Amino acid sequence: MKKDKKYERQIFIEDNQLIPELFGKFDENLKIIEEELNIEMILREDKIVVVGDTLSVELGERLIHKLVEIIKAQKRLTKQELRYTIQLILEGKEEKVKDLLNDVICITASGKSIKPKTLGQKRYVDGIKNNDIVFGIGPAGTGKTYLGMAMAVNAFKNKEVRRIILTRPAVEAGESLGFLPGDLQEKVDPYLRPIYDALFDILGSDTYSKLMEKGLIEIAPLAYMRGRTLDSAYVILDEAQNTTNEQMKMFLTRLGFGSKAIVTGDITQIDLSKGRSSGLVTVSKILKDVKGIDFVNLSKNDIVRHPLVQRIIEAYEKHDNH
Repeated sequence: MKKDKKYERQIFIEDNQLIPELFGKFDENLKIIEEELNIEMILREDKIVVVGDTLSVELGERLIHKLVEIIKAQKRLTKQELRYTIQLILEGKEEKVKDLLNDVICITASGKSIKPKTLGQKRYVDGIKNNDIVFGIGPAGTGKTYLGMAMAVNAFKNKEVRRIILTRPAVEAGESLGFLPGDLQEKVDPYLRPIYDALFDILGSDTYSKLMEKGLIEIAPLAYMRGRTLDSAYVILDEAQNTTNEQMKMFLTRLGFGSKAIVTGDITQIDLSKGRSSGLVTVSKILKDVKGIDFVNLSKNDIVRHPLVQRIIEAYEKHDNH
């Protein structure tokens, strides 16, 4: 069989200092690019030579220009950004990269900027900006809770709201609260731990502790929301797939003046007992056309954890569809 003819293209890099970040530690990025696009990349002084078939070489050139743009804007390139930019190049959407570079939500206590890392996350953040209630639905690792908290912290710092309230239904896969040791607070703390961890990361220990002591941040199980009216608050309901229809209605009708709500969940991970409907599944049908409410569906393409997480979800989807 006749082999495809190999082509070469030289790409001039105006700043040699960008190359180490572009290639990655021990050329890790270079190896990923070569494998994903089926090309070979060779560094010659201030030029990168791309070798492969015509289409692959063209994609490689477009990718390098986009990666240089990212590095210039933020002085670094993460593996997640590299893989996602490759995905956008393959889909012909690389012009969307600039939408992700400048949309910083807030800066963490350690100086890290929090911003949407995928187009789905960008759509989610824009939905939160433009609506009073937003449902973020998608698999683990898509940043639903973390980005929601970053938006809440940003609104609090800008004095758009007076407090932040974070809540979760106390339901866990295969476990019952009654069998766990300790009083009610000790029993629900493990369920709320991911929320504590995210806040701690965003705010830092001192600010986090002060705001908690003053009651300006409240973390509580969903049952504590009953009978309350939540004014001037940013309210986040996490793991909402484990709410019943009654709990979901109760939560949404707590919203008072000057408040915003974010509801997050993964409808493929429902831990309710058999025969009970998920409030998140039901509400998607009931409120889908209500003005001021937005439903944002995130997918495996929006996962920003280890690349294996995306492959694991794909494998489970394939298994479930057989």
